Amino acid sequence: MREILGRRRRLLSQRSDGGPELIDAALTFATEWQWPVLPGVTADPRGRSRCGCPDPECSVPGAHPFDPDLLAATTDARMVRWWWTNRPTAPIVLATGGPAPCAVSLPALAASRALVALDRQGMRLGPVVASPTRWAILVRPYSMEQLGELLYAKDFVPGSLRFHGEGGYLALPPSETGQGEIRWERAPLPGSASPWVPDVEAVVDAVVDVLTRTGVSAPEL
Repeated sequence: MREILGRRRRLLSQRSDGGPELIDAALTFATEWQWPVLPGVTADPRGRSRCGCPDPECSVPGAHPFDPDLLAATTDARMVRWWWTNRPTAPIVLATGGPAPCAVSLPALAASRALVALDRQGMRLGPVVASPTRWAILVRPYSMEQLGELLYAKDFVPGSLRFHGEGGYLALPPSETGQGEIRWERAPLPGSASPWVPDVEAVVDAVVDVLTRTGVSAPEL
């Protein structure tokens, strides 16, 4: 059992150029954790900073749904296996909200400093997804009404914060996108149960406080 769990953790955290690592990770998310996933559009082979979608100004190259669209996200093992058998290098895209976690993301530099401050405060965090430019803290699903009330109660919310809620998406490790490698900054513990994630209120309160006090909320990337 220890060997199996260790292998699963490696598959979820290692960099991937496609193949079994992406399929196994996608199957873990979908079938064991019940997180709906789908393949993202791949980066343009003529240049990884460009997206394979028709939009020449795409802001998230190789890290978003295109064909199929977001509504196709599923936890069905047969569909997941078919997708990544036919598209072995496709990024894994999570459809946030509903049965799956949502996320709060912020620029990578601000996020790294915020996590240090939150650790000092003793705040418990769940998995954190990192790209070269932004990190995303996974949180429990929330409604737009709940998020609106939470933000309205704040005197100030840094413009660099982004919210991945119902109807949103997030690329998951070990995907490779036009912006670079997607990895775990805080990896989920191995096992069959879906990882624990905190409430959005606790994360937003703590992150806004840290960013305001430290002055690291800019730039708005």
